[in-house]
Amino acid sequence: MKVLINQLAYELPEGASLALAIERLDARPPFATAINKQFVPSAQYAQTLLREDDQIEIIQPVTGG
Repeated sequence: MKVLINQLAYELPEGASLALAIERLDARPPFATAINKQFVPSAQYAQTLLREDDQIEIIQPVTGG
């Protein structure tokens, strides 16, 4: 199935979890995630199943001033 992760297209197997998408992106903590603009707590990554055309955002904090 096709999903967008940070506005880039990725192909994932049907029934893939958010945890798998994060693994494919090789994201390093700390970060926050949202699917279709809805925040997903880290405790729910493995149980959150993705659907075709989901838009996933993985956002890392930015420091500075």
